[in-house]
Amino acid sequence: MAQPQFDQAGLQANLQTLDEALRRLDSYQAAKRLQAESDATIAAVLARENPAVADELLWRFPADRRALVLAATPEEQRNQWTINHSYPEDSVGRLMDPPLAVLKLNQTVAEAIERLRPIVKQALVTYAWVVDELGKLAGVLVFRELVYADKAQTLEEIMVRDPFSLDPKQTTTEAMRAALKWHLPVYPVCDASKRLVGILRGQNLFEYQAFELSAQAGAMVGVEKEERLNTPWTRSLRFRHPWLQLNLLTAFVAAAVVGAFQDTLNKLVILAVFLPVLAGQSGNTGCQALAVSLRGLTLGEMQSDRIASMLKKEALLGFLNGILVGLTASAGMYFFARNQGNAASLRLAAVVFLAMVVSCTVSGVSGVIVPLTLRRMGADPATASSIFLSTATDVVSMGLLLGLATWLVL
Repeated sequence: MAQPQFDQAGLQANLQTLDEALRRLDSYQAAKRLQAESDATIAAVLARENPAVADELLWRFPADRRALVLAATPEEQRNQWTINHSYPEDSVGRLMDPPLAVLKLNQTVAEAIERLRPIVKQALVTYAWVVDELGKLAGVLVFRELVYADKAQTLEEIMVRDPFSLDPKQTTTEAMRAALKWHLPVYPVCDASKRLVGILRGQNLFEYQAFELSAQAGAMVGVEKEERLNTPWTRSLRFRHPWLQLNLLTAFVAAAVVGAFQDTLNKLVILAVFLPVLAGQSGNTGCQALAVSLRGLTLGEMQSDRIASMLKKEALLGFLNGILVGLTASAGMYFFARNQGNAASLRLAAVVFLAMVVSCTVSGVSGVIVPLTLRRMGADPATASSIFLSTATDVVSMGLLLGLATWLVL
């Protein structure tokens, strides 16, 4: 008689081992790792994962194997996974769990308890969802109310009416902002007609957002969010190399600007010392603006009516910072040129100052424009944004320094 319990314990241990292994792998490796498991085991493992992860892994399988896995999945979960996949990536719909504890308006407390009794033995249930005849969410039932209510009362009498709900088409960022106001463990998800289509666990939402935020720094330089520590070097190379080629292409643009002023560099070799100084300072200024812009886009603060004020603010900060660092850099140029006996040391200092002020101003503005442009083009604002930003800042800073030197010194 103890054998079934042993088998069940062994199954749970196997699922836990698989779960821990999958968390260290990217989706490609994880799907490959699961291929050798039985359909039922795959279904059980995916049911333990964040719904967005389960969706990504499930649709990594060939269509015939995916059909077998779905067939081995309980009906409620199978239907939910199918519904989830119909919504866009990074949407609330991809994160939904099935709403198991669904009750009717006209049910009594006694009937509701009997309906919930087998459900709570199989799954973690925080709230019960009360719907009308059309499946529209009418209220939420807190279990405490069931304990103190009269068994003959209807659920309509004790439920919380007009509960807050999320839209499955909302982005996870929009859902996160809304969830911060409520701090609920579970949120109902309703479509445009208020029909209950799933539930979203707060833990799954925050876990998904934490992963997205951890990937943002890499996305700025072309590292795919799918890449993990255990991703094979061949896949990492395939992920990263195209962006490095793009970076090389944009670097050629900056090099072309420098090449256009080859005669100026030949006559004023001292400028070569200050090219990286200027590019570094203006690039850092742009990255500061970029970081704030990406944060604003992530939190939904970058509304169309605030873009102009954001541009003005970053332009002003770039201008003021450019003046302050420009004074230091120009003093460095003056003393460096003077020690070399250059008669144009004062004019060279002025060139460095002006180039620093203008390039830092332009860099600050670029830190706002680059992610906004990427978003308007339908791309992720964080994707390789630093590559485009560094190109803009290098071209402007180097072009200004060499152009002003050609104009004011030679």
